[in-house]
Amino acid sequence: MELLAINPNSTVSMTEKIDRAARRVARHDTRIVAVGSSSGPASIQGYYDGAACLSGLLEQVELHKEADGIVIACFDDTGLDAVRCMVRAPVVGIGEAAYYAAGILGNRFTVVTTLARSVPILEANLVKYGLASRCARVRATDIPVLQLEKRTPETMETIRRVIQVAIDEDRSDAIVLGCAGMTDLMDQLSLEFGLPVIDGLSCAVTFVEALVAANMRTSKIGAYGFPTPA
Repeated sequence: MELLAINPNSTVSMTEKIDRAARRVARHDTRIVAVGSSSGPASIQGYYDGAACLSGLLEQVELHKEADGIVIACFDDTGLDAVRCMVRAPVVGIGEAAYYAAGILGNRFTVVTTLARSVPILEANLVKYGLASRCARVRATDIPVLQLEKRTPETMETIRRVIQVAIDEDRSDAIVLGCAGMTDLMDQLSLEFGLPVIDGLSCAVTFVEALVAANMRTSKIGAYGFPTPA
């Protein structure tokens, strides 16, 4: 099967990280096509960036509409509903996938994300997905998205500190990493803290593979019907 992983921002190094992470968990017979937006912002940090990336995101979907499945590799699940209207293939956002996985692997979870301006977006998505009651809190590290690319000791110490606070104060037994830029931290942090630290990209790739293997497709009756021609 061919799986399209779309990075809605224009930072090449992040698209490359997404590509590596998707290939790491994909089945041997899955072909990963990782693409970024040539016209999107350098990172997606809040409502404005989410709106600014939509044109480039939808353009990439149009160019790769024949993919068997699609992953939206932005934790805000930017443009997820619009993309579902464009294709019959299953489409999964990494935020959505991480939340559902956390609800399976733990009783109560905390989301550890980047900037505080993203918190309301993630909280709204949790309500939309019906999982707000399972989430103890969405916590911001105040680390800009592109700072994660550098993986400095200071950045890692901040992430570790916020995770420990989530365990101690929120009583969470699972942690969701709330940014695609954190995708390479899952294994290390899960081992360090002794609980599931969940990367949404890994979950989304495997969820989409399962849906494709089961011959499941996006419904075209109702909200996700194809766009009406002008």
